[in-house]
Order: sequence, then C-alpha cells, then structure tokens
Amino acid sequence: MECWGKKKEKQKEKEKKWFLENGSIFLQQLIADCNGVSNPIRIFSSDQISKATDHFDPKFYLHDIPEAFTWYKAVIEGRSYAIKKFTDKWHQIHPVAPYNDIVLSSRVSNYSGFLQLMGCCLDFPCPVLVFENLEYRFLNVRGSVGCEGAPLLPWNVRLKIAKAVARAIAYLHTAFPRIIIHRNINPSNVLLDKNGMAKLTGFSKAVTLPEGKTWTEEEHVFGTYGYMDPIYLSTDRLTEYSDVFSFGILMLVLLMGKPAYWDESDGGLYPEILLLDYVKNLQERGEPIEFGGGSNQMRPGQMKMFLDLALRCCEERNEDRPKMISVAKEIKLIETMII
Repeated sequence: MECWGKKKEKQKEKEKKWFLENGSIFLQQLIADCNGVSNPIRIFSSDQISKATDHFDPKFYLHDIPEAFTWYKAVIEGRSYAIKKFTDKWHQIHPVAPYNDIVLSSRVSNYSGFLQLMGCCLDFPCPVLVFENLEYRFLNVRGSVGCEGAPLLPWNVRLKIAKAVARAIAYLHTAFPRIIIHRNINPSNVLLDKNGMAKLTGFSKAVTLPEGKTWTEEEHVFGTYGYMDPIYLSTDRLTEYSDVFSFGILMLVLLMGKPAYWDESDGGLYPEILLLDYVKNLQERGEPIEFGGGSNQMRPGQMKMFLDLALRCCEERNEDRPKMISVAKEIKLIETMII
C-alpha cells in the first residue's frame, strides 16, 4: 500500500511538471499568435481524461491519422466530448504543433464553421485537446463518410460541405488583423455532424502571417500529398492562395468521388495519378469528365460550374486564383441555381 502511494505521488509530481512546462509553452504561443487574447477554454485534469477514455483504450477510438494523432470519444460529467491525442513521435518532430492547435482552435471556436474546442489537458507529456462531440463523422479520402468504398453523399450535401468549408477558410483569411493560413485543407480535417453540417478543424500546422504581410517563407514545407500547392512546394513561400489550391483539390474530390491521388500499380516510373492531372488530361483530350453520384442526383449545370471554379482555384499562378471570399460567394450562387 505504501509502495502504491509513493508511485501515485511520483505520478502527480510528473503531471505537475508537465503542466508547468506545457503551460509555459502554451502561453508563449498564445502571445506570439494573438497577443495573448483568446476565447476562454476549460482546463481538464489527467484523471478526468484517463477515466473517460479508460487510459485511451481502443474501444473509445473515433478516428486517427497514423503517426500523428488519434481521436477518442469520451463522456465527462455527463457531457460528450471528442478527445484529440497526439502521438509521441509527432510531438517530438513537431513540438509546437499541439499548442498551435489549441491557440488557433480556441480563437475560431465562436464561428460555426469550425469544430469547437472546449478545453485541453496539460498534465500529459503532450497536451491533449478536448472538442465538442455532436456525433461527428470524418470525411474519407473520397469526400464521403465511412469506409473508402462507402456510397457517395448526395450532391446537395457535398455542395453544402464545400460551401461551409469555403466560408470557414475565408474567415481565417479575413476575420483577423493577421491572415491565418490553414495549410492542411483535406477531407480528414472536415467533420460532419448528424445534420450534415460541415466543420473544419486541424490547426496544428497552421500559420499566422505577420501583420500587414501576405506571405511568409517556411523552412519546413508541410501539407498532405495531393493537396499541396506546387508554388509553395517549389519556393517555400506560403500565401493564402496555398489554401485556395488545396480547397480546389477538395472540390474535385467532392465533385468526382475520387481521392486526390491513387496508385495505378502498373510498375511505371510514376505509378501515382494525381486527380488534378487526371482531370486536365481528360479536358485536353476532349473526353467527358464523369461526376460522382447516382443519375438521379445529377445537376449537370451546377456541377460544370463547380468544376470550373475548382480548376480556377488550382491555376498555376497565384494571380490567376480567386480569393477564398470570392470562392465562397460563387459556391453559394451555384447552390441557388436549378440547372
């Protein structure tokens, strides 16, 4: 009994140490990103998190990004939450990422287009994030929900998702004195609630530009393969148009029901086919582009306008790409057209 008591006391000392270290870094990040101003969030204890997830037992698993983080469902004091836990490996490679996620998620939590951060726990070696849980489902690589082979969502739902995500990105680009670039727009960072409303999340590698600046050079390029802006990849220069490009790819995924890339497995030098290249090649050959979904869901006029907008978002030059606020307005207009 005495041995168990000493073990528990040592664990509490560790948790106190982690809390102080994490709290210090969190405060530094808060000051750096938004001058210390943020929406209030709750600080959960490690006991609450461990008890609610049974020490992160797989039976509470919701979703994961391998080698990065795992989501768990949890009930604390009668309320349902979604817990985001980063892997040790990810934290070692990207030590500031969890704090960035907390700071920026809390900053945008008042806007309906984002997954709401309720709080965090600083008593672990890496902070654990606590979000609202409204029976959310994560989008899969084909822009649907469930397994990769699951049926596509109805076209009107996919259009609604695009509109919500476009508005959320436009908010990041325009709502604050300093532009926030998400830098990782892709289906795994989009969730649907039980009413089909889309929410954007995933700010661990987002970048807040210096006030008055429209770009920054990043030492380490980051993003999801198939969604990354070629300009950013080749120059290390990150702008709001990098998000525009990534969103254009997401539009193509939603429209066609295909992943951003796939493996042809033919033994060639370049076995992976990028969705954007696939679409452009079809256009160059004058071949029809097949839109995803059942025949009774087709809205050819809407879908053609949606395709044209997606390709404009993916133009080779930044100056030829629209701003996200214009993209959001165009999608809203497309949604109202009965064609």
